[in-house]
Amino acid sequence: MMEWIQNVFAVLKTIEIRDIIDILAIAFIIFSLFKLVKETRAAQLLKGVVALLIIYLISSLCGLMMLTTLLRTFFEASVILVAIIFQPEIRKYLEQMGRNNTYKKYIKLITHREKSDEWKMAVKKSIIDAADTALLFSHSKTGALLVFERETKLSDIAATGTIVNADTSVALFGNIFFNKAPLHDGASIVRDGKLFAAGCILPLTDNKNVDINLGTRHRAGLGISEQSDAVVLIVSEETGVILLAINGVLYRNFTRDRLIDKLEALLLENTDDDSAAAGLLQKIRRKSDEGK
Repeated sequence: MMEWIQNVFAVLKTIEIRDIIDILAIAFIIFSLFKLVKETRAAQLLKGVVALLIIYLISSLCGLMMLTTLLRTFFEASVILVAIIFQPEIRKYLEQMGRNNTYKKYIKLITHREKSDEWKMAVKKSIIDAADTALLFSHSKTGALLVFERETKLSDIAATGTIVNADTSVALFGNIFFNKAPLHDGASIVRDGKLFAAGCILPLTDNKNVDINLGTRHRAGLGISEQSDAVVLIVSEETGVILLAINGVLYRNFTRDRLIDKLEALLLENTDDDSAAAGLLQKIRRKSDEGK
């Protein structure tokens, strides 16, 4: 027993700081992988992979050469197979990492570009135009799906529709979503305070717990809000209710003023972060100049 304890202490003495960091990094990756596949279809696929691994070990012990060789070839290509099989989950996880607020703050500090007053005015105007339009559509029960871009650019989604790139107005939104207009069935995308594209096709939500009474418009709004940081304005054609889809969650029953306040908080809050980043950057530069 004492010899075993001495061996353990001897091994522990050889461990360096970089070894601890290495172990923690591997542990974090394994934890992230389990978290990634938890409660998804990938969990069932992972069980199948584990079952094949067990069969491989048994076939190796029993000397089943053909089966062992076949499974060995399978596992040698496992990196490519994992990338193909778990592609939706990997993409979703990487998008979540990219939208992480902690990463964003550091990226903004490095690549800081302060928003201009013209940009802020254009965004505020687009918000007011969207709120006025939503109120009119709510009374007339006209369906609408309006996507406000934030950090994640939606050029691939815009490519499925028609590029407009025009200043927003209630009249323009009214023409786009008029029920006999060619582009009324798709979504419109607002980028930097302008109507960037219309008639766009959005991905539907993968959430199986969504209310079965929600139609395609609501599911599309939820879908794009799950796959990006966009804020989606939805007006129900059946009930006239005004909703917002944010990070895969629906918020209902907005009045015009509440809608404007919420959109301004979501779309213009980055300007406050920019100001804070600019202030911190100035402090760093000032200290650097003093050091010189």
